[in-house]
Amino acid sequence: MRLNDYEQDGVWVLEPKGKIMGGPDATILHEKLHELIEQGKKKVIINLSRVEWMNSTGLGILISGLTTLRNNHGDLKLANVTDKIQSLLTITKLVTVFEAFDSVEDAIKSF
Repeated sequence: MRLNDYEQDGVWVLEPKGKIMGGPDATILHEKLHELIEQGKKKVIINLSRVEWMNSTGLGILISGLTTLRNNHGDLKLANVTDKIQSLLTITKLVTVFEAFDSVEDAIKSF
């Protein structure tokens, strides 16, 4: 997994690319979220448009990120959720946990 990030209107957008399968992927995303929290940047969107696949460990990474941000008075939202990932979120009932938006712009407006 590769991870790009940028700031737009006071919100940090993380753009993972490839497969989120755990292992080094978990470390990359976890470290980036903690880096943002330490800098006081607690509004985060994960743009999933370029994620090819995610397994249960990948879902765990997202849950960990959401929990970490909320425990630090921030929030994590999802944007551009693909059909495959939407199915995973529905099956695991995580659709009730994450706020998901059709675009990054819509997610930014929700903060």
